[in-house]
Amino acid sequence: MIVRLPDGSERKYEDAKSVKEITMDISEGLARVALGAVVNGETLGMNDIVDYDYDCDVKIVKFDDAEGKKIFWHTTSHVMAYAISNLFEDAKFAIGPAVDNGFYYDIDTDHRFVPEDLEKIEAEMKKIVKEAYDVERIEVSREEAISIFKEKNQDYKIELIEDLPEDEKITLYKIGEFVDLCRGPHLENIKKIKAFKLLSIAGAYWRGDEKNKMLQRIYGISFEKKKGLDEYVERLEEAEKRDHRKLGRELDLFSIHEEGPGFPFFHPNGMVLRNELLSWWRDVLVKNGYGEILTPIILNEELWHRSGHWAHYKENMYFTEIDGADYAVKPMNCPGSTIVYGSNPHSYKELPIRLSEFGQVHRHELSGALHGLFRVRTFTQDDAHVYCLPSQIQDEVFKMIDLADYLYSTFGFKYSIELSTRPDDFMGDIETWNIAEQNLKDALEQKNMPYTINEGDGAFYGPKIDFHLEDAIGRTWQCGTIQLDFQMPVNFDLTYVNEKGEKARPVMLHRALLGSVERFLGILIEHFAGKFPLWLAPVQVEIIPVSDKFNDYAEELAELFDKYNIRVKLDTRAEKVGYKIREAQLKKVNYMLVVGEQEVESKKLSVRKRNGEEIKDISPEEFKEMLLEEIRTKIISE
Repeated sequence: MIVRLPDGSERKYEDAKSVKEITMDISEGLARVALGAVVNGETLGMNDIVDYDYDCDVKIVKFDDAEGKKIFWHTTSHVMAYAISNLFEDAKFAIGPAVDNGFYYDIDTDHRFVPEDLEKIEAEMKKIVKEAYDVERIEVSREEAISIFKEKNQDYKIELIEDLPEDEKITLYKIGEFVDLCRGPHLENIKKIKAFKLLSIAGAYWRGDEKNKMLQRIYGISFEKKKGLDEYVERLEEAEKRDHRKLGRELDLFSIHEEGPGFPFFHPNGMVLRNELLSWWRDVLVKNGYGEILTPIILNEELWHRSGHWAHYKENMYFTEIDGADYAVKPMNCPGSTIVYGSNPHSYKELPIRLSEFGQVHRHELSGALHGLFRVRTFTQDDAHVYCLPSQIQDEVFKMIDLADYLYSTFGFKYSIELSTRPDDFMGDIETWNIAEQNLKDALEQKNMPYTINEGDGAFYGPKIDFHLEDAIGRTWQCGTIQLDFQMPVNFDLTYVNEKGEKARPVMLHRALLGSVERFLGILIEHFAGKFPLWLAPVQVEIIPVSDKFNDYAEELAELFDKYNIRVKLDTRAEKVGYKIREAQLKKVNYMLVVGEQEVESKKLSVRKRNGEEIKDISPEEFKEMLLEEIRTKIISE
């Protein structure tokens, strides 16, 4: 067996080896910090065996690696479940996976968890970790596994076992007296878990089905060192200050009401933010060769059968009846775009045809999953569909990547890229999918764009490139996407006339870079903590007269700024100046002008910036030009 390492070096072994043995062979120092390995794309624990009759790629992972964190967090979820089983004897356990930011476990118990319970569970977890148990992997038959969990009265585990394929190995993991059904991988020993915190309690339907019982979900996080936890808690506190739902209320941007859960209401300030973003982005798209279309929100059911959504996406859709016929509210814009393309004949000389659409879509989300603007039931996508020749795919993907880079850099976002491949529930044939995936890989590699593979997370009609943004406090957000689709042009019989005068099939690229406009706005609110760049700010300048006798001059200034489309607010309320300034600061207004006798006589302004800095003795004309330049260049400032 030849083991290939990421640095290109190789090691040859006559027999199967554990991950630990391979790691020790590389370096004893590495073995001390290693948590597992990724072997030919599969994550293994340190005690798992690598046994191949052919070459294999091995990457040893530590806590700093995403795969290492998943191993660490998954093991911590088992420790938490062990602690809960000690404290609440009736607890039945569903699933307890690692997720992107920690872990959770779903629990069924008569006890209603409250925040004080989290402290008790943490204390019990500390006792368990002190015992420094090894994590033991046990392989059993289906019958043995069912017998074990029947004895423990663990109905959910039995249901999971019964749903496993007949030929699948059943593995259990044992920590002390606690045994759990799990595929792994896990840590060798729980003593590595030095710091952890249980974060929140939520509700979750068993298997995500609202027809099933609501379980209680406890979320947590863990680290190798206390320093890591302290830094995480600090980021969490900062994130709480930036919560877009809180800032949405304070800045009067949007609200969500019982009359429409998951359906946001945008207020005037929020509409300024939204309209400025979309107006700029529309101009960018026009300059990049896009024509804008608008397609209906409700379309006949037959269309959704043709598009494949009926077979692959029906459970996420809303339906209605019109004139005795069945219709669906669109969850995606692409079928409408294909109708626009197909309404006229096309020549190869016209391609690529780029059609953009700011289309409102509706998707059914479980009530427990709704979260401010991040997870809603209706949203607007900055969708675009490009119809091109097969020979134009790479160039069009290049253009889309450049467009994404321009968009995200405008707001100061760093980003990473994932290539999401064929899902289990896919449409079309595997050969076409392989070609589509290779096209996207080639485009990324030609552009020298680093990327990771996200196996099985493509759309049902095609693979995709996903952009993950990193915000001001280091959190990542899945945002834009580029999708390559050979399927929908077939389903809708889209054609063009080629150079031989024959009908041929175009390729369809789907592209949304803001993604959901609502979600992108939520990300912007949190990224900037409500302190928007001047060009986006709902109120750019607030003028504060010291008293009524200076109102006339304040109004002259407001008219000057208004003439140049600078958004200005004149605060002539009978309140103290200090109160007005504090209120403007809380509203995160970019610039405040205090107008008193000195300003009227000198015709010079005293400008207070949002960050507390002051600009003295600047003329209204100079200040106006300064604002226009800041708006034009889209400077990101405090």
